[in-house]
Amino acid sequence: MHGDFLAEKVDQKLIGGVSMLSGYISKVRSEEKNVIYAIAGDMFNGSVIDSDYKGLSTIEIMNMLAPDIVTIGNHEADYGLAHMLLLEKCASFPIINANMHVKITGARLFTPCCVIERDGMRMLFIGVITKEILEMAKKDPDIGTFVNVEEAAREVTRICDAYNDLDINFTVLLTHIGIEADKKLASLLDPACDVNVIIGGHSHTVMEQPLNINNILIVQAGTGTDYIGRFDIEVDAENNSIAAWKWGLVPIDSTHCPRDEQMKALIDGYKNEMDKKYGRIITRFARTLTHPRRNMETELGDLFCDAVTESLGADLMLLSSGSIRASHMGPVVTLGQLQEGFSFNENIYAFKLTGAQLRRVFLFLMRDDMFNGTTEFYQIPKTVRLVYSRGSHKLESLTFKGREVEDGQVFTVAMQTFHFMNADRFIGLTKEEIGALQTPRVIATSDLQVAEEYLSAHRNLDARVDGRITVCD
Repeated sequence: MHGDFLAEKVDQKLIGGVSMLSGYISKVRSEEKNVIYAIAGDMFNGSVIDSDYKGLSTIEIMNMLAPDIVTIGNHEADYGLAHMLLLEKCASFPIINANMHVKITGARLFTPCCVIERDGMRMLFIGVITKEILEMAKKDPDIGTFVNVEEAAREVTRICDAYNDLDINFTVLLTHIGIEADKKLASLLDPACDVNVIIGGHSHTVMEQPLNINNILIVQAGTGTDYIGRFDIEVDAENNSIAAWKWGLVPIDSTHCPRDEQMKALIDGYKNEMDKKYGRIITRFARTLTHPRRNMETELGDLFCDAVTESLGADLMLLSSGSIRASHMGPVVTLGQLQEGFSFNENIYAFKLTGAQLRRVFLFLMRDDMFNGTTEFYQIPKTVRLVYSRGSHKLESLTFKGREVEDGQVFTVAMQTFHFMNADRFIGLTKEEIGALQTPRVIATSDLQVAEEYLSAHRNLDARVDGRITVCD
C-alpha cells in the first residue's frame, strides 16, 4: 500500500485512496458470507502521513480498515527494527512472518502463521519475507532471516508438516519476495504441503490472471490503492484443493466503490495537519515530469540525479531509481509532494573508483535482471553516457563528459546508504574493492534535504530523457 491513503481526481473521477478501499471491503463483507482481506506487506512509506508519525498513523488507519491477516514487507523496517516491533504491538490485526529470527537463540520475531476458520473450514496462512529485510537490518547483527528461496521453501514445509494434524483445508502463503521468487518458491514446494495459493508483493506486479506453478495459484495486485485483487474461490474441503476460482482486479474508484465516510474523516484529519506543515511550495517545474517505470531512464530520474550530483560535487551519482516513489511530479511542487515522491531521506556516501571498476559496475548493472525488473536500476547524471549491447552482453561505450572512460582514471562516485551498504549485491563490488583507493565517507546526511535545497534555489526546471543509457541488440 505504501501509505497511498488519498484519492486523486483523474478525468473528473476519484481514483484510489483508503476511504474508497475501505468502502469496497465493507461492501464485500456485507454481501458475501466468507471473506478474508489479506495484505502482503509494505503498508508503510510513501506518504508524509506515514513518515511524519513514523507509521503510527498508518497503524491507526489499518486498524480501522481491519484486515484479517497481514505479513511484513521490507518497508515495515524503515523506522528501525525496534520501532517495527512497537508498531506490531499497536496493530489490532495479526501480522505473521515465518523467517525473521534472533540469530543466537533462533527465536522468531513474529508469529509465523495463523489459522483462520470460516464456516467450518480451516485455512492456514504463512508469512514469508524478501531477503531485503535482512539487508535493511544489517545495523543489527543479532537479527537474521532465511535469505534465499530454498531455505524459505524448507521453512514453509516444516510449518505445513506441523499443522497436518489440525485438518487444514486450505493453505495460503503471504509473501513479500517478488513475482520471480514466488514462481521459484512454488516450484520448490512438495505437493504434499498442500499449498494452494501465493498472494505476493514487493515487485508491484499487476496481474490480469493468476500464474499456475506446481498447481499453486500465484497472484499480486500492483501497488498502492489503485486496485484490490479479488479472488472468489470454491474449496474442495475433502481433497484440500481448489474446485473453482475467479480472479479480478477491481479498480478502487467512485464507480466501483462506495466511500467510507468515517475513514475519510480520519484521513482528512491527518491530511489537514500535513497540509499545514508540508503545503509550502518548494519550486515550480516547467511542466509535469514523469517517472513511469523504475528500470528505465526517466525525466524525474534525470532531474534528481543531476541535482544531487551537482550539489555534492561528485563526478557521478548512482541514484536508486526505486527511491523515486512518484510516477509524476509538478509543475507546482510542495514540500509534501517532494517528501512523498523522494521519500527515503538517507545519508549519501562518496567513494573512489577507477575507470576499470566503473566499467565493471555498469556491466553488472546492465545484466538481464535489470531488464526484467528484478534488481535495482540507477539513474545517472548527464555527464555520463553508456552504450550496452544486450546481444553480446558488452559495454560498447562508456563516456564521461564526452570522452571515453580510461581504466586508470579515478572518479568520485556517490550512492545512498542502503545501496552503498549492499554494494556487493547492487553494483557487484565488495566493500574492500570500494575502499581500496580511499575510505568511503558520508558527504550528506539527507538526500532529501539536498534535493530540497537544490529545487528551492531553481525555478522552471525541465528534464527530458536524453539517452544517457542506450541499449542495442
